[in-house]
Amino acid sequence: MELFFIISFPLAFIIHDAEEIVVQHKWMQAHKEDLLRRFPRAKRIFSHLGGLSTKAFAIAVLEELILLLLATAYILANGPFAKELWIALFLAFSIHFVIHLVQGVIVKDYVPGIITSILLIPYSLFCIDSICGETSYGKIAMLAAIGLATIAANLRFAHWLGNKLS
Repeated sequence: MELFFIISFPLAFIIHDAEEIVVQHKWMQAHKEDLLRRFPRAKRIFSHLGGLSTKAFAIAVLEELILLLLATAYILANGPFAKELWIALFLAFSIHFVIHLVQGVIVKDYVPGIITSILLIPYSLFCIDSICGETSYGKIAMLAAIGLATIAANLRFAHWLGNKLS
């Protein structure tokens, strides 16, 4: 794993999540009723996201950043399974970009995070290409699944924490 990829991951995270922090709450307030009308099955998600203040969302992002910085320090310290942990987190982060693109297509409008997703996809593909050069596709698929499950579980905790502390 190249040092550039390891060090740049937290920076990419900060850039992307800054866009989300700045626009998420106001965007959700402005679009919540339309989204609820168009996608009634997602009412629980929209209600949850609509209830997250900018401060709560920023606290959730900070919690995620702290975990990412700890994972980055762990790989730099060459801990056991550090490479696998880093790859799992990076793949989940990269898939997150695709999710923003799909959301934008479904909503047929801007969604928070889509601009930095578009800008960071080439970076992600470059890193993934490097990962593919040293990791089997089966292991990549397994690590992506683990990363997505981990991030999904942590996201619930991070949002809870953000609401609790804001």
